[in-house]
Formats: sequence, C-alpha cells, structure tokens
Amino acid sequence: MILSANEATIAQAALALRDGQLLGLPTETVYGLAANATDDAAVVKIFVAKGRPADHPLIVHVAGVDQVPLFAAQVPDFAQKLMQAFWPGPLTLILPRWSGVAATSAGGQDSIGLRCPSHPVAQALLRACLPLGVLGVSAPSANRFGRVSPTSAAHVQSELGSDLLILDGGDCDVGIESTIIDCTRGEPVLLRPGQITRAQVEAACGRAVRGKDAPLDVSGQAAPRASGTLESHYAPRAKVRLMTAQGITANLQALGPHANNLGLWSNERPTSDQGMGSGILWRQQAATAEQAAHDLFGVLRDLDARGVTQIWVQKPPDTPEWEGVRDRLQRAAA
Repeated sequence: MILSANEATIAQAALALRDGQLLGLPTETVYGLAANATDDAAVVKIFVAKGRPADHPLIVHVAGVDQVPLFAAQVPDFAQKLMQAFWPGPLTLILPRWSGVAATSAGGQDSIGLRCPSHPVAQALLRACLPLGVLGVSAPSANRFGRVSPTSAAHVQSELGSDLLILDGGDCDVGIESTIIDCTRGEPVLLRPGQITRAQVEAACGRAVRGKDAPLDVSGQAAPRASGTLESHYAPRAKVRLMTAQGITANLQALGPHANNLGLWSNERPTSDQGMGSGILWRQQAATAEQAAHDLFGVLRDLDARGVTQIWVQKPPDTPEWEGVRDRLQRAAA
C-alpha cells in the first residue's frame, strides 16, 4: 500500500515500526526496507522478505549524531569529522558496536553501520520514532537480494508486493547507495564508493582513505562485511555487458538485423549505419556522474521491464567522480 508522505502517514508509519512491521522508506539514495533496528524479530522479517543471508549486515539509519552513542561503543576523531561534514547525507560509517545492541541488524558482527539520511521524509519519520522507543531503523534497499535497487515507491511495490506499507517521498535524488567508510581499524577504509568521493572524505577528515584490500598496519583485522559489496549485485534479469562506445558500434554492426530484445544505455544514439535497428531500446546516458547515478537503477529496471535479454552499457569515464557508478555497473555485470 503506497501512502503519500505527510504528517499523518508518517505518524502511522512510525507506529507500524514500533509494532514490529516493515516499511518501504524513501531516502535520498534509494528506497529502504525498514524495521526497528533493535527489534530482532522485526529485523528478521527484512532478511526473509529480501531473501538476504542473515550474516549480511544492515545499515541502521538514525535521526542525528545524538543517537550514535546508543549503537556505537567508540567513535574515532576522524569519524566525528565525517559526521560533521556529511550528515545528514549519503555516508555510512562502520563503527564498533555495543555488545547486545542491534546484533541481528549487524549480521553477527561486533561493528555496526550507521547513517543519517537527509531525505525530509526519512528525517521526519526517524524523529517521529524516537518518542515511541524506536531509536534507529535498519533499512537495506527495498528489493530482492542482489537485484536492482528501487528509486521510487512504485519500484518497491513491484518488487515486494502491495501488502507492504510504503511511504511515497518521490524519486530518490542521488540514485545509488551511500558511500561506506570503515572506521574500526584506526584509519578510514573505503568499503563501497558512492556520491561522496574519496577526495571529499580525505579533505573532511584529514586522513588518507585506504582501499578495503590494502594492507593495513594498524590492527591487522579484516574489513567487516558491508552492504552491497558482493561481486555480483544490483543485477537485473537481463545480462549486463559493459563496452566502450567503439565496442558498442562494432558489436551492433556485427549483429546487424539480428539485434533484437537489446537494451542500450550510451551517450549517443547509434545511427542506422552503426547498426541501430528496431529491435534495440536506447536510453541516453547522462554526461555527468551525478545525473548518471540518479538515472542508473531506473534505466536498468525500465529496460528489464520491457523484456530485453541483454543490456549494453557504455563504460563510464575512469575518473574519481564516476567511481560509484562504475562500482554499481561492474557488480551488475559480474
């Protein structure tokens, strides 16, 4: 059931979370499948609805920095600087977790992922939850595990059914999931790229950002598991292939009239001379990383819904601002 977000429906949604129900929740990144983060029975419903393995941790969304000490046993100085710089916003921080708090949400790990979303509906809901004893909301993307994330209320309903209560907050502004920084190993480690870039993180906290596979001399411990970091993820039913513009043209010409049930997301629409026929659905890829991220999951879902068997995607530029888009496309094509 999709409800337009307003004061009354937000209050209704907060009561539903208090009572252990699930909720489709808009954020600025993607729509989440939300439950009371400290209600283990409710959180289990998320794993069941998504078909998600129970050892894959969920991100806990909080109303602000005041809720962080309720979940995190320690917050390093550089993590505090990142909160000051980017919260509310699309940044998740992995922090040491208090024992016995949100264990199911944490997937059994001794760390917890925390994020403060900037979407006004998410903010209003999280604040409405506090007087009800709901101190944080676990909310992975509202889709089947490993599939394309939803960026509209309609996407959530098509994925998880009409019985789910969904707050409609419009289309998501960012369009890809949050940047994830591990703060448990003495220095910032990038686990998942997003709209907030490495350079922005480094500038805000005054520390070099390490890659998740880089050798660390601070503690020697392995990176914690984090959402959206499997090799294959964000995948539509259609096979995704990444190609250069020249590769797309060459493959279209090679297929000729046999190019059917094919989706194409590229900068420029191929001409008939380049092999563009009636069996190809073309969508224009934006020239900026910000707009391409906003469009990405919607394009994949749209082409999938139209029954294409393959989706060819022009490789985005190999520059820092495109890292989040490249990451999602590589996992979709894995």
